[in-house]
Amino acid sequence: MSSMRVSGEGLVLGVALDAVLGDPKRWHPVAGFGRVASAAERHVYGDSRARGVVYVAALVGGAGVAGVVLERMSRRPLVHCLVTAGVTWAVLGGTSLGREGLYMARVLERGDVGAARKRLSHLCARDPRGLDARDLSRAVVESVAENTSDASIAPLVWGAVAGIPGLLMYRAVNTLDAMVGYRNPRYERFGWAAARLDDVANWVPARVTGGLVALCSGREAWRVLRRDGAKHPSPNAGRCEAAFAGALGVRLGGVNAYGGRVERRPEMGDGRAPEVRDIRRAVRLSAAVTFAAAAVVWSVR
Repeated sequence: MSSMRVSGEGLVLGVALDAVLGDPKRWHPVAGFGRVASAAERHVYGDSRARGVVYVAALVGGAGVAGVVLERMSRRPLVHCLVTAGVTWAVLGGTSLGREGLYMARVLERGDVGAARKRLSHLCARDPRGLDARDLSRAVVESVAENTSDASIAPLVWGAVAGIPGLLMYRAVNTLDAMVGYRNPRYERFGWAAARLDDVANWVPARVTGGLVALCSGREAWRVLRRDGAKHPSPNAGRCEAAFAGALGVRLGGVNAYGGRVERRPEMGDGRAPEVRDIRRAVRLSAAVTFAAAAVVWSVR
């Protein structure tokens, strides 16, 4: 049995485990990595790009070494398949993303804007103060769109390309970006390497995500993706959000606030502003895209 076939079957099994179980409730490996990264930051931090490069290289390199060790310890096909499945389950976040989106849908459907504002930080760093139900709906739909790539498609792409090391290194890169990849006084320089490496790691997966959205939903998603995908300031998030905008028939983008900093982002799509009911549609589309990616991996394994 070829290693490519074993890895493919392990990736698909990992998607199934994530769909059924969601994130591990305790001893989550990604949370453990985050604690290690926080401890390392206390020792390495300095207001310079060079220190940030060292920080990222050590942690991502360490994740890669761990992946290589796991690969070598699981040479037998069945063991390798099961280990790949376990690692895939650990690094995927699609089911948890969907659950967060559905929680936001439920509280907004019953008119509890306050609860939705408090919960928004689980999905994005946007300042929730002053956001009404429509603003929150747009924030959730945009976050589900962008994170479909980060949480599901990108790990599968890197797992297909580089096996267990690819899975672990991608999740390390993405986690570090979430921790230090901010444009604020503390991380403007130190977080530069994490942010840039995350852009590189997600360049192909974001475009794969956009293509899969179009495959799952039709021509309008493809049209809006091609027309509006490059408008977003992120080289990757815009591809996902534009495709979702076309698929859902909504208009994304506009004014966003992040800790006192206001960004005016170009609009994507030709439809109406997102409404609460569009959150559930976005979550269903995100799940469909993840399963489509798994089907592609299965077909080419």
